Amino acid sequence: AHRLRAALSSRGVHTDVIAACRTELVQNNAFHAVLEATKSVGAKLRSRTSLTVDGAGLVDEALAGDAPRLRINRFVDSSDKSEQSGFAHLVKGMFGAFRNPTAHAPRVEWELSEEDALDLFSLVSYIHRRIDGATLVPR
Repeated sequence: AHRLRAALSSRGVHTDVIAACRTELVQNNAFHAVLEATKSVGAKLRSRTSLTVDGAGLVDEALAGDAPRLRINRFVDSSDKSEQSGFAHLVKGMFGAFRNPTAHAPRVEWELSEEDALDLFSLVSYIHRRIDGATLVPR
C-alpha cells in the first residue's frame, strides 16, 4: 500500500483522487480504489453542475453537445469544440472501461495490474484537473 501511495504521489495525482480512494489504498485494494477514483469524477461533475444524473447521461449534459454546462476551453472555434467533444468522449470512455466493470463484475473476473491502476489514477487525475479549470456556463 505504501508503494502504491508513493507512486501516486510521485505522479502528482490530484488530491481529490487520493481522497476518494484513501481507505482502499491503505487496504491495498486496487480494484475498489479504481472504482472509488472513477466515481469521484461523477461526483465532481454533479457538484459543479448541480445535475443529478450519472454515467454517460451526466457527461452528455455536463460536457457534450453544442452548449455544454462546463467548458474546458474558450469554446469559440472548431478546434475548441473538437477538444471539448474529445474530452467528453474520454470521460465517457473512462466510465465505460473502468467504472462500469468494477461496479458490476466480480473482482475475481476483472484483472487489474498495478501498472494499469497507476495509469488509470493518472487519467482520473487529468480529468479532475480539467474539470477544476472548466468554466461553468450559467443556465
